[in-house]
Amino acid sequence: MAAVDLSAHPGHLARRLQQAHYLLWNTMVSEEITSPQFAVLNALVAEPGLDQRSVGERVGLDRSTIAEVISRLGRRGLLDKVRDPQDGRRFLLRLTDEGVRVHRKLTVRTARMNQVFLAPLSGEEQTVFFDLLQRVSDAAEGLRNPGAPVAPLVTQR
Repeated sequence: MAAVDLSAHPGHLARRLQQAHYLLWNTMVSEEITSPQFAVLNALVAEPGLDQRSVGERVGLDRSTIAEVISRLGRRGLLDKVRDPQDGRRFLLRLTDEGVRVHRKLTVRTARMNQVFLAPLSGEEQTVFFDLLQRVSDAAEGLRNPGAPVAPLVTQR
């Protein structure tokens, strides 16, 4: 039996890409705040007062993961839950002053990290890279939630 050429396997390449991102994130951005946690902070900067489900949809996290991320950010004092006055079962999320400060600091660091991460690509290649990643991500999201509308991630390029 011959070995498989893993360079033609998107999952293998995605895992390697994720490993590189994780390494850069931990060395250049934060060892305390994870990339998914930053995505939640970023979503709440863009749209303060979202509920947990909506934040999860915005950043592409499933229900159990978003619940844990929000819980951790709350324990760190970076966001507050406020009961929705129109639906007492629902909580709306807002960043605390510390959450805003942390987001601002990490935004600068993520911009630098992205420059390093994308350095092998020209500007035009970066545009194509992002477009292709978005198409594959959107299609994968559709597989996970058939029939559900795909909300765009809140991004900064």
